[in-house]
Amino acid sequence: MKKIMFFACMMASAMMANAQEVDKEKVQTQAEAAAEAKKALKEVDTGDKIWKFSGVTGLNAAATSLSNWAAGGNDNINGVIFGRLRLLYHKDKIAWDNNLDLEYGMSYIDQKDDKVQKSSDRIKFNSKVGYEFAPKWFAAALLGFNTQFALGRSYEGKNDDNPIISKFFAPAYTDVSIGIDWKPNDIISVYMSPIAGRFTTVSVSKSMNREYQDLYPLADGGLERVLKEKYAVWKYNDKDEKDFSMNTRAELGFSVKGALNYSIKDLKVTSTLGLYTPYASDRKKININEGTDKPKVLRYRDNNRCIGNFDVDWDLALSYQLFKCLQMTFSTSMKYYNGVMIADKDGNEAERLQFKTILGVGVGYNF
Repeated sequence: MKKIMFFACMMASAMMANAQEVDKEKVQTQAEAAAEAKKALKEVDTGDKIWKFSGVTGLNAAATSLSNWAAGGNDNINGVIFGRLRLLYHKDKIAWDNNLDLEYGMSYIDQKDDKVQKSSDRIKFNSKVGYEFAPKWFAAALLGFNTQFALGRSYEGKNDDNPIISKFFAPAYTDVSIGIDWKPNDIISVYMSPIAGRFTTVSVSKSMNREYQDLYPLADGGLERVLKEKYAVWKYNDKDEKDFSMNTRAELGFSVKGALNYSIKDLKVTSTLGLYTPYASDRKKININEGTDKPKVLRYRDNNRCIGNFDVDWDLALSYQLFKCLQMTFSTSMKYYNGVMIADKDGNEAERLQFKTILGVGVGYNF
């Protein structure tokens, strides 16, 4: 009997030990599965996503009505529609950052001439891809494009005879470069390129030249010649005469680009700064007003587009979500392009600092 009891106890102990081993294996398997699920959940829910899409869109509008207003003025309606979008990809050592900035505004002014005027117009796209070779440092390539949607005029009270100063693809700026990108986080980036190509394009079709030949005679080169002159898409030939045969001015130079994308609660701030200088070195000076009655003005033969002379392009945009769909926005832009001549009120042309500021309240959404 004692032998039988001893044998039964041994069998029960073995079965319990085996059951414990099985349970340990199950627990370990379940723990590993839970860890994987936690990791996957973190990637989905806490912002550690491979793709991130953000931006701000909106419509700002304002209306002014005057009656017997002693200080003067005109009734007017203004509207600006805009979208600033960002798509970011980041996985392992690869980062790809895409930004699209669109804006278009119109004004209606109750006056005799130039009642409808364009107030804002922008198409701006940047795409940058990089490989992280050291913590926060990327070997990168960049593609940028900048132009506008519609015909732009200088409003001088002449209605359809107002001077044309821009159009779609006139000008258009295309940047292609390779360099080094410093990205300490998803908010800030600073990109530097010693191998930066810039292509300035003025494209006017033959049909458009014929359409506006009454304002810009074809014998003088038409509208195409006027816009190429304005945006420095020409070069001097061996006789120091301007050659307008090309549609695109290609340059190689040095580029620096900085970007800021920051959000806190209902406030979103985006800003970009671009600096570019070409490696041109033709320093011969000529009188650009030779053969005219205008005063003598000496300029470098390369149209002031030479190393050390920087093009500047800075944009800042702030948006604040007041309520669920009501938004206040502020945006400002500053530009300075060497070779781009701008006339003052007296008709004197020179390279000038350009500013544009928009403050508005309207319907919008941050995401």
